[in-house]
Amino acid sequence: MYSEIAANKRKTFFIFVGFLVFVFGLSWIAGAFMTGGDGYTPVITIGFFVGSIIYALITYFGGAKLATAVNGAREIEKRDNPRLYRTVENLAITEGMPMPKVYIMDDPALNAFATGRDPKHAIVCATTGILDALNDQELEGVMAHELGHVKNYDIRVSMFAFGLVSVVSLIADLILHFAFFSDDDNKNPLVYVLGFVAALIAPLAASFIQLAISRRREYLADATGALTTRYPEGLASALEKISQQGSATRRANSSTAHLFFANPLKGGSIAGLFSTHPPIEERIARLRKMGDAA
Repeated sequence: MYSEIAANKRKTFFIFVGFLVFVFGLSWIAGAFMTGGDGYTPVITIGFFVGSIIYALITYFGGAKLATAVNGAREIEKRDNPRLYRTVENLAITEGMPMPKVYIMDDPALNAFATGRDPKHAIVCATTGILDALNDQELEGVMAHELGHVKNYDIRVSMFAFGLVSVVSLIADLILHFAFFSDDDNKNPLVYVLGFVAALIAPLAASFIQLAISRRREYLADATGALTTRYPEGLASALEKISQQGSATRRANSSTAHLFFANPLKGGSIAGLFSTHPPIEERIARLRKMGDAA
């Protein structure tokens, strides 16, 4: 299990560095496009890139409240749901982590999510459906997975990646705007070509990078959760129930889908290609392989 965690951390690091390089490259293209290529100055590129980081930081600090609000989650105390609260509390003590805030979503879907910017400002949430369907060992496995996201700072990566994806789309829109409304006839044709290509493929490429980060993180959180409980079968059994009963929530929101334990969006096989989550069957197989090796 330790090797699984280490491998996923390395892969995610390289993907995320590539994401930053991609944003910088897109900022360079935007700068060249706005100056016509021949009179290019790095000031515009640096401005775009720094602005992207600032926007991502704004998302980073305010994203948790937005995530709970758009999904209709409410904060609870121990007296509101002792079973869920104590499960999270015991796991936090086991891991030596600060106690996160605990939320519940009134939704029949079997799902959960974690968000926040670091372990001291973390939130974990479970749906009423998953609380009704899982036994104590399965619920412990799911909550250990979510605390794994907190422990590994996945919540920070997810929030920052979401901000960068938003910035990529914004820069792409600006490039298209300048292409259509600019009246500079002396602009280098190559700059137009680069600008149009970047504007068309940038949002799609950014989304694929975000999906790659999220899918890697799900495997990592599974491994971390199994390591915490020392019982991978609990999490594997929970995933089996989710595959049978469904994880699509009533208030599904694509902007927060990557935060959830299982895919909260409705869709068929084509949607699965763009899912922020790896196939449940593959997650179950990996967990049971970990259990056999333990």
